[in-house]
Amino acid sequence: MPFDLSFGLAPVIFILLAIVVASLKILREYERGVVFTLGRFSSVKGPGLIIIIPGLQQMVRVDLRVVTMDVPSQDVISRDNVSVKVNAVVYFRVVDPQRAIIQVENYLMATSQLAQTTLRAVLGKHELDEMLSERERLNTDVQKILDAQTDAWGIKVANVEIKHVDLNESMIRAIARQAEAERERRAKVIHAEGEKQAAQSLLEAAEMLSRDPAAMQLRYLQTLTQVANDRTSTIVFPVPSELMQSLFDRAGKKP
Repeated sequence: MPFDLSFGLAPVIFILLAIVVASLKILREYERGVVFTLGRFSSVKGPGLIIIIPGLQQMVRVDLRVVTMDVPSQDVISRDNVSVKVNAVVYFRVVDPQRAIIQVENYLMATSQLAQTTLRAVLGKHELDEMLSERERLNTDVQKILDAQTDAWGIKVANVEIKHVDLNESMIRAIARQAEAERERRAKVIHAEGEKQAAQSLLEAAEMLSRDPAAMQLRYLQTLTQVANDRTSTIVFPVPSELMQSLFDRAGKKP
């Protein structure tokens, strides 16, 4: 019986094509492939066309782009015992694909959990006023701690931003009362400062008028002119005490 050569080579050619197709991998510019040979780390390849030996080698893709991770709202108790809810966003990227795959099981999940615990720990050391007014400093503190702890995983934390601090209604009313009291305090201080400056000006004017009696008399006349211009039926005329004393002295000398 004659042997059909073309029929016998077809399965072999198909298998070879399948192996070639399975061995060719294309990685984008922002991707890297961590290659394992017989279960052991071999190399980091990419981007572009790479060849993997099927059955002997395995490849894990790693994305090197910046990951924007939303940190869920966390219950935080501040140093002054105020309960708030704080959420944030973390920006990070993989800088070492080998460590990101080998050192941690799931670097995305690990970074998310670490960001949540670090956010609670850092904000719990500060008072509520600091959370509301010094967010830039708190963002930097959280970023430095995360970056130091994720460095062993081959991850670089670029930035951390606290998005919102939620307060309950009673605390919002208390802050409003505090702000109102602060404004009243400033108003009283400004008013007292104005009174002090006015008293200082009056003292200086009195010292200048006391140097010349004629100046004092002119001031009396000017005051009378101002009173006469007003629609009033009562005029108070100030009399110098020296004049009254001289009149009393003359009356006392008469027989």
